[in-house]
Amino acid sequence: MRLALSSAGTQGLMPAPLVNAPAVGHRLRLVSLPPLALYVHLPWCVRKCPYCDFNSHEVRGALPEDEYVAALIADLESALPAVWGRRVHSVFLGGGTPSLFSARAIDRLLAAVRARLPLDPDAEITLEANPGTFEADKFRDFRAAGVNRLSIGIQSFDPAHLKALGRIHDGREALRAVEIAHAHFDNFNLDLMYALPDQTLDEAGRDVDAALAARAPHLSFYHLTLEPNTAFFTRPPPLPDEDAAAAIGDMVERRLVEAGYDHYETSAYARPGRACRHNLNYWRFGDYLGIGAGAHAKISFADRIVREVRARTPAEYLRRVAAGEHVVERRELARADLPFEFMMNALRLAEGFPVAMFAERTGLPIVVAGGALARAEARGLLERDHVRIRPTALGRRYLNDLLGLFLPEEGKRKA
Repeated sequence: MRLALSSAGTQGLMPAPLVNAPAVGHRLRLVSLPPLALYVHLPWCVRKCPYCDFNSHEVRGALPEDEYVAALIADLESALPAVWGRRVHSVFLGGGTPSLFSARAIDRLLAAVRARLPLDPDAEITLEANPGTFEADKFRDFRAAGVNRLSIGIQSFDPAHLKALGRIHDGREALRAVEIAHAHFDNFNLDLMYALPDQTLDEAGRDVDAALAARAPHLSFYHLTLEPNTAFFTRPPPLPDEDAAAAIGDMVERRLVEAGYDHYETSAYARPGRACRHNLNYWRFGDYLGIGAGAHAKISFADRIVREVRARTPAEYLRRVAAGEHVVERRELARADLPFEFMMNALRLAEGFPVAMFAERTGLPIVVAGGALARAEARGLLERDHVRIRPTALGRRYLNDLLGLFLPEEGKRKA
């Protein structure tokens, strides 16, 4: 199972009826609130990829960008009471393919954000982009609008593998996207995947060669997995077996680390000082306001932590925003779920987390996770002292096994 939290961390579940569920047991007590990020979901793509389980929808006809940006602004305004006075440290425009939107629309959106929320002067503002949408003037204008980081969906530089993945770009367009990114941005990420259909170790190595030659400050290498509700899940392609995939993953890690990248999170590699600040906030169990179709939010208060989900499809979202009914699920996290929720994020990080952060972000003492921590340590999946808790190399390799130890008892019975 891929446990990725980037833009996917704010999508996910199908909408459910609006729920205002109380937490189990006594209220929490958070001494201070965690950092706040903003996620904006722009759900349209040129074509749905067969491996993609994100909330994305093929463009049919004209893109309703003016109407959608107006809905995003209305969504943001309705959420302001929950985050009033809190500073936003990062913005992530995810999708879908946000680079399908015009620079004018992105400028209008970011101007609206700045007018309504205190945004850090040096806030990281990321826009996801696919190579088939790259035009030099357009990306220059994205930069002028305030976007200061790109996340480019390369997936592979190999034409045969791009075709197998259903991508609309080829290797030449991928290289052109990198060239334009370098011209206008000093900070960008390349998203790539490995263990692709019929991929060999040598072919994966050539993707690593191309990624290194691109000189990107940040690289994400995801293991291709077959997710439910995707075309690949229904009609599985011929993938490398478990041993071959592991060998490819080991090669990717070794070569990127040797090249000077820090493998700071399960799938993320960065040059010094270039770790993704927005995703770090997810992994450190920070707060995020999510607006847009299908977006998720996690907002902390002094005595509770609340998750929200927006209406999923663009048409439903637009209709519900107009009626003020776009939040289709709202629930307060139960105390029993918080240790797993926290560890599911924090233990993705190679550095783990400071012991004190658990109480700061959950409102609970670390002793509530004491039994699971002891079992994980005994199995060699985790190491700790009085200052920091971190996964071992074995724990990072078998992350699902490590995280499973923190599931509440009811969740373990269902797993």
